[in-house]
Amino acid sequence: MVVDGLVANLRDRRLRLRVVLQVTTWADLLAHPEYPADVTVLDLNLGDGIRIDTKVHALLAAGSQVVLISRHADSTSIARALHAGALSFVPKSAPASELAKAVRAAANGERYLPEEFAPTTLEALQHPKLGPREFRALELYASGHSIREVAEDMGSTVETVKSYIKRARAKYRAAGVELGSKLLLRQHALREGWLDRE
Repeated sequence: MVVDGLVANLRDRRLRLRVVLQVTTWADLLAHPEYPADVTVLDLNLGDGIRIDTKVHALLAAGSQVVLISRHADSTSIARALHAGALSFVPKSAPASELAKAVRAAANGERYLPEEFAPTTLEALQHPKLGPREFRALELYASGHSIREVAEDMGSTVETVKSYIKRARAKYRAAGVELGSKLLLRQHALREGWLDRE
C-alpha cells in the first residue's frame, strides 16, 4: 500500500515524472526488466539484511542515481548512504513535491536535501568529533608512519597509539565512513586535506 501510494503521488502530471517500475524487494528490483531506471527511490530500511551502502554502490554501478526515503532513519544510516553516493534523503513525512524535487535533482546528478538536513548537519555526521590525540595519531598513521613511529612522535606507547587509531576508526565507521585499511585511510586523508598530494 505504501508503494502504491508513493507511485500514485509521483505519477501526478504536475510533477512531470515517469515511473518505469515499482517493486517491494531488493531482489525484485535487480530482476526487473526495466532495471536500472535513471533514478531509484530506495527505502532506507527494507529489512533484508543488506547494507545500504552495498545497495547504493550497486545502483550507481548500474547507472542509476539514488534518492533515499524512510519513515524512521537514524543519522548514521543516512550518512553512510550519502557517503556511499546517494544524492538525496527525503523523509516519508514530506510531500510528494519534495520527493519530486529530489528525483529531478538526482537525474541531473545534483544533491537535494530538505532543510532539516542542512549541509552543516551532514558534514557533522560524516566527520565525527575525535579527541586531539585520536586525530593526531590517525593523521600521522595516514601519512605513512608506522605505529611505532607515531608513538615516538607523540611521546606515547605503541599500545596507546593503537587504541587511539582503533577508537578513531570506530567513530568514523559509526558515521558511515570506512577507514579500516591503510589505503582507505590515506585516500580519506588526501580528500580531507590532512596530507599534501604528491
